[in-house]
Amino acid sequence: QVQLVESGGGLVQTGGSLTLSCAASGRTFSSYIMAWFRRAPGKEREFVASITRSGGNANYADSVKGRFTISRDNAKNTVYLQMNNLKPEDTAVYSCAARHWSLTEYSDWGQGTQVTVSS
Repeated sequence: QVQLVESGGGLVQTGGSLTLSCAASGRTFSSYIMAWFRRAPGKEREFVASITRSGGNANYADSVKGRFTISRDNAKNTVYLQMNNLKPEDTAVYSCAARHWSLTEYSDWGQGTQVTVSS
């Protein structure tokens, strides 16, 4: 099990950028596939991006592909989400999640950080 704490959210104008961070504590960080999800008001939680344990591969939702970049620093037990060219529809609570390599579902979640994009 890992404990996850997100930071870096805030208010930004359309076209702006933000970088979210998710600090992990607990067991070996490099044993976990990491991901970012988001939940907009009145909508279901949706997948944003994920990254493999080594950081060598990443997957993105079509809605953020080309604008967002997920990365990780295993030495710092931290995963990042660089968000560029933000749009009002990116407004949501962003949460990071961890999935142990031996499991099929994400089992550990952070509290989330609010991102608001003004038009």
